[in-house]
Amino acid sequence: MDSPRWSRRKFLQTAAATGAVSVLPSVEAKLLEQQAAQPNAIASGGEQVYRQKVLLTINGKKQTVDVDTRTTVLDLVREDLAMPGTKKGCDHGQCGACTVLVNGRRVNSCMTLAVMHAGDEITTVEGLGSGDQLHPMQAAFVEHDAFQCGYCTPGQIVSAVGLLKEPCGLSDDDVRECMSGNICRCGAYPNIVAAVKAVRGKA
Repeated sequence: MDSPRWSRRKFLQTAAATGAVSVLPSVEAKLLEQQAAQPNAIASGGEQVYRQKVLLTINGKKQTVDVDTRTTVLDLVREDLAMPGTKKGCDHGQCGACTVLVNGRRVNSCMTLAVMHAGDEITTVEGLGSGDQLHPMQAAFVEHDAFQCGYCTPGQIVSAVGLLKEPCGLSDDDVRECMSGNICRCGAYPNIVAAVKAVRGKA
């Protein structure tokens, strides 16, 4: 029986196929590893919803949350964690009603995604006081009547607490400038400035 004749083309094709088979397991393992690092996709109403687990410290408590990757910090604290103190105002980062502290810095929570803050510490207005003990800034807002309808007040207070650690001048105009990202439609600005200055003076 004649031995099979191997052309150069057939030899290369066979060698290539054999080599491909030998590397398939490592390629498959790499793909599985990459998929494991990606958010989980769940079909919902004809579209894929990607969810991801994120470890956060919220008001001093570490917790892992499973969120839609499109969820903002605002919607996370209000809708998922039942902390309604943070208000949804313009939803465009212009009014400051949704201000929270992220690692001590002021952030408009409507403009940042929860999945971007893995490992971060988030403080809402609920996390400022301790039980029945008000934070000094909360007490100052009450003492100086620095609110009317109250809708913007949580964001104003959180923003003012963040301001305490920032380089801001001492004059009324300096405080107004540093608080300019928080809008009060009732116009309680003079009393807000007075409250902020009172706490800064004691500090």
